[in-house]
Amino acid sequence: MTQQSLEPRTTAEDAGEGTRVPAGRSWLDRYFHISHRGSTVAREVRGGVTTFMAMAYILLLNPLILSGKDAAGNTLAQQGLITATAFAAALTTLLMGFVGKVPLALAAGLSVSGVLASQVAPEMTWPQAMGMCVMYGVVIMLLVVTGLREMIMNAIPLALKHGITMGIGLFIALIGFYKSGFVHQGKATPVTLGPAGELAGWPVLLFAGTLLLIFMLQARNIPGAILIGIVSGTVVAAILNAAGVIDPRQWAGGAPELHGSAVSMPDFSLFGDVEFGGWGEVGAMTVGMIVFTLVLAGFFDAMATIIGVGTEAELADDKGRMPGLSKALFIDGAGGAIGGVSGGSGQTVFIESATGVGEGARTGLASVVTGLFFAACLFFTPLTAIVPQEVASAALVVIGAMMLMNARHVDWADRATAVPVFLTVVLMPFTYTITTGVAAGVISYVAIKTAQGKVREIGAFMWILTAVFLVYFALNPIESWLGVH
Repeated sequence: MTQQSLEPRTTAEDAGEGTRVPAGRSWLDRYFHISHRGSTVAREVRGGVTTFMAMAYILLLNPLILSGKDAAGNTLAQQGLITATAFAAALTTLLMGFVGKVPLALAAGLSVSGVLASQVAPEMTWPQAMGMCVMYGVVIMLLVVTGLREMIMNAIPLALKHGITMGIGLFIALIGFYKSGFVHQGKATPVTLGPAGELAGWPVLLFAGTLLLIFMLQARNIPGAILIGIVSGTVVAAILNAAGVIDPRQWAGGAPELHGSAVSMPDFSLFGDVEFGGWGEVGAMTVGMIVFTLVLAGFFDAMATIIGVGTEAELADDKGRMPGLSKALFIDGAGGAIGGVSGGSGQTVFIESATGVGEGARTGLASVVTGLFFAACLFFTPLTAIVPQEVASAALVVIGAMMLMNARHVDWADRATAVPVFLTVVLMPFTYTITTGVAAGVISYVAIKTAQGKVREIGAFMWILTAVFLVYFALNPIESWLGVH
């Protein structure tokens, strides 16, 4: 797909200022093209609220993922993380509503946050990690403007795209199991059930109960199942804690208690805490691989999500063209930079936007409503902080399970497809890095296609990626050979 094909067809609603507007339409109707898209203000509001309810869990999960220490041993303030997450989601979603004019909501991408927490922060400081986030956002915006984003997306085999999504899902699920205490690092084995082969304490049982509840609600197609599960688990946790059933020291991230008022002013302490440079000890190669990994994590699902939700909203044609598509892709890229500056990780379009579309949302007004709800959450960070880490971790496992459903699109009978996808999926959690999984998938795909005599099917870009990833795997021997260490 070329950049030119992304431009939407000119319709009566997008023809410009010279288009005659039917009498009696409000400025809100005219600006968002509500009537032209067969919607009403009431439907847009309902759709915006539904989307927010479906994705509000990100206010809990993103701070949970980014709760670790950086290379200097520093952690990010919890209240500041919640504020940053809410602010970045509100700003990018409002931009999508007012500028893109499509019913798409954005928030911190769990895959991006996973990379920041597991691969970036251990190598540098958190401000430098957020600087990387800004860099990857700028790269994606440039890819959109130049049309290279579509070229790259088309160059990577579809099966590998599904494999990357599945691998990230399994990686996120592992984080959830570990954060909850369900999985521990073993003494005789790499991992174990609980600290010694069995579950220990009420909090981890509450995690398991919350996880089952969310799965049951999803099986019943209950809207906002994840949020309902988190709220229910938090209420039970607060009751058990208040009754003295659970020792407060058993909670991994603190007891579910409200300290002071439920309302407070936003904590913008992380805003603008970004550094560019100072990566001498890390090395240029590592920095390049980090930015590349963030780009992969940030944009692989965005285009498919935008087109998919747009199609469900009956805005896209059979070629994937829809009003505001180029703007939507650009705003999605800008979300990386906005999230980095805010201190809350890169933002990306959420598939949960489809829940709002299912309620009738067809325009950017729904996104404006969702964005305003995220903005309102800026003043309720103490209330959000009550949620126990064990309860929030259940949602991570659920999201991982949802991402693994891409397995149905993979042809497991074809070795050229199955082997690269398998390596991509399993090596992400097994090595605790997304880069390694992508690298193994790309290299094995090229190797198997070459062995089958199908070199022409590989493509130049895949050869370039293979060369880069071979250097990535052999970096230590190469540095030793060159006398770098």
